[in-house]
Amino acid sequence: MFRLAALPAALAFVCVTAFAAEWQEGNTYSAGTQVTYQGKTYQALVTHTAYAGTGWNPAASPTLWKEVSGSVTATPAPTATPAPTATPAPTATPAPTATPAPTATPTPAAGCYQAWNASTAYAGGAQVTFNGRNYQAKWWTQGDDPTKSGEWGVWKDLGACGATPTPAPTATPAPTATPAPTATPAPTATPAPTATPAPTATPAPTATPAPTATPLPTNVPGGEVPAPTSMQVGSYFTQWGVYGRDYQVADIISNGSANDLTFINYAFGNIYEKNGGYECGIVNKLEPGATNPDAAGAGTGGDAWADFGLTAKRRVDPSDTIKWDDKLAGNFREFQAYKKKYPNTKLFISLGGWTWSKWFSKAAATDALRKQLVSSCIDIYIKGNLPSVDGRGGAGAAPNIFDGIDIDWEFPGVIGQPYNTVSPADKQNFTLLLAEFRKQLDALSAANNKQYYLTVAIGVGKDKIDMTEPAAYSKYLNWINMMSYDFNGAWAAQGPTDFQSHLYADPSNPTYKCSGKPTDTCYVDKNGNNRSLVSYYNVNDAVNQLLDAGVNPKKLVVGIPFYGRGWTGVTNANNGLYQTATGAARGTYEAGIEDYKVLKNAAGTVYTHPTTKQSWKFDGSTFWSYDTPEVIQTKIDYTKAKGLGGMFSWSLDGDDSTATLMKAMGKVKQ
Repeated sequence: MFRLAALPAALAFVCVTAFAAEWQEGNTYSAGTQVTYQGKTYQALVTHTAYAGTGWNPAASPTLWKEVSGSVTATPAPTATPAPTATPAPTATPAPTATPAPTATPTPAAGCYQAWNASTAYAGGAQVTFNGRNYQAKWWTQGDDPTKSGEWGVWKDLGACGATPTPAPTATPAPTATPAPTATPAPTATPAPTATPAPTATPAPTATPAPTATPLPTNVPGGEVPAPTSMQVGSYFTQWGVYGRDYQVADIISNGSANDLTFINYAFGNIYEKNGGYECGIVNKLEPGATNPDAAGAGTGGDAWADFGLTAKRRVDPSDTIKWDDKLAGNFREFQAYKKKYPNTKLFISLGGWTWSKWFSKAAATDALRKQLVSSCIDIYIKGNLPSVDGRGGAGAAPNIFDGIDIDWEFPGVIGQPYNTVSPADKQNFTLLLAEFRKQLDALSAANNKQYYLTVAIGVGKDKIDMTEPAAYSKYLNWINMMSYDFNGAWAAQGPTDFQSHLYADPSNPTYKCSGKPTDTCYVDKNGNNRSLVSYYNVNDAVNQLLDAGVNPKKLVVGIPFYGRGWTGVTNANNGLYQTATGAARGTYEAGIEDYKVLKNAAGTVYTHPTTKQSWKFDGSTFWSYDTPEVIQTKIDYTKAKGLGGMFSWSLDGDDSTATLMKAMGKVKQ
């Protein structure tokens, strides 16, 4: 478990000696820690973890490290930015005076420092020399001419440089130096269906009528939001993908994906305990539940830095200059520019996901709590009143970026992460929560004369669908994103190997029939077959269950994985299918998971099952189940034959550099 925590400056003050440890990727460094790297000594400016693949080495990360080579004693380390414990109220961006300037100004006879360079990023407290004078940064800066900074600018004039340097005062930490919580996992880690409690274990009312307490506005035809009239093609953009995966908003355009997308879901926004209830918020806090779901504070992380703090490595609009006092940067600013280029693409904030669905059940429990949650989410994401974090955000910082809200509650009435709240009442409260979102969004639509959208991402296992009211809740939605993937995976480490996103069930699968074991939940289907719960985890059974429940087919959008799930140590028989294994296959970011862009070039032979229509790759010992462009075409044909509403994917960063899978998905519009 890693957290951003403040350390006393006295503990961070250490001497530069020959005994400083060599910097190592993957280690966690406290503010003030000294290391050696490429023959030089560096001191950590803030507490952070050098996550593998981020490239946060001392030489390349001036917001995290400063060079102290050659010093007799180190400058006292800046006090690390403490972990936010509550979402700040949306207030105006604080003036620069909120970061106090150092008082120990060197005398005019101070020594000279390293020459200022316009292309170098400087952390707060950094000292430079320019045109014969010394300057000290009050906060993070890049490209700001020290001579033009003035009294209220980023650089403090320390006077002319001379022969003898004076020790620098304690540096004020740079607001952007807070390391981003890259460890938040993708929601692709949905647990095995068999691990989910049977619906009968969590009894729920089966005859709950559609809610009437919060009806749709009378201007909605027939009391139901109309289904889309054209095919939808969407995908998720992962908040954390800008780090180790290095997938930027600009890449959606450069690789060709933007030409096919009708909507994008931004993953994710979190919900926090606040003001006696539960509210949307944005904080900077590493997610302890990413590595330990039993950790204290699991499910309470956030990444304001990625959302609206950082400067993207590749820009949608390279001519757009981000200044130190701008309220908006990060992914939100990039999507602001993206929407100018693609105004017809709808952008949704997706709330929850696998890691951040902790408080949905409690937040939906009463009418008052539902109103409080919905109002806060609309205020932040639709109205754009961001919280103030590290000098960014504030009231009115991000208006007109998001066109709607996607609710990814994993899962109503069924436990997802062990730290989630869950209740039998979730079945009806899920419907009531969506009704409240619809009501408040429509009220804002009437005020702004602009349409706002509401969607959900749902688990499509039979046990998940049974714990909701599809006919009732679908009335409030523009469409439903079916998470039709993660049907099987290496959480069952010894197998059997199986498909993770297959179109149809396979009666010859050893797990198709009910085993009779006490742990196996069984159902008798329409044909009198006694089937296991896991056998219902396929696209066709999920679609039919939702249609039979009364959902408009045009509101069903089928999910496509841009990644595979796999095992290793697989028995070399039946081309690896339905075989035992020794464990999860090796993945770039997580064991048992790998992106399509990697799998397409991996060793092995690709097979396609004649019944399930799912492809897999097997090299004699490693088995991967994933969608190829050919499999996607089969699902397109199915989508059109059933009269469904389109397709979406998880997630954009899993595709290759030429958007092979997205271009294949885009054909559903033809």
